[in-house]
Parts: sequence; C-alpha cells; structure tokens
Amino acid sequence: MTRVGPCRALRAYQPGQSKPNITGFDPKTFVEAATKKRYDPWERLESWRYTGQFSRFNRFKGAFPGLGIATVAFAAYCTYEHFFLKEDHHGEGHH
Repeated sequence: MTRVGPCRALRAYQPGQSKPNITGFDPKTFVEAATKKRYDPWERLESWRYTGQFSRFNRFKGAFPGLGIATVAFAAYCTYEHFFLKEDHHGEGHH
C-alpha cells in the first residue's frame, strides 16, 4: 500500500473531479454513520433501565440521601461558630 502525500494528492486533482481530501476525514461518511439507525433486538426489553425511577437522574439523586440536609446543617453550624463562639484571650497567656 502506497501513501500519497498531500502535495501529490493536490497536484493530481483535475478540474471536474471531486476535490481530494488530504486529511482522510470525510464529513459525509461521518454523518451517515452517526445517524444510521441500528437494530437492537434487546432494546424493548432493556428500556425499563433508563426510564422512570431508574433514569440516570433518579439513580444519582438517591445515591446520597442525606447530603442536602447535612450540607445545610454544616453551613448553619459554621455560621453559628463564626459569629457566636469567639475566643476572647487572643493567644496571651499561652503556656
């Protein structure tokens, strides 16, 4: 198999022909492959895994059940400690 360099490919172009693609990437082929419907015989049987209570959002939401309440409680405690539990001696008499 011989490789044709970009300069040689462009020099071989004749008017009236389709222009050669020196990168090797064909957008038309990519779009056809990406939009092609594939037949999956198990799709109907597997669809329950991705809908309703088993959707990705609902599975993630149930992964950390107390995280929201714990975050609010921790923020409230940090606020209380910052404003109401101050030390008055400022480091003097440290022995």
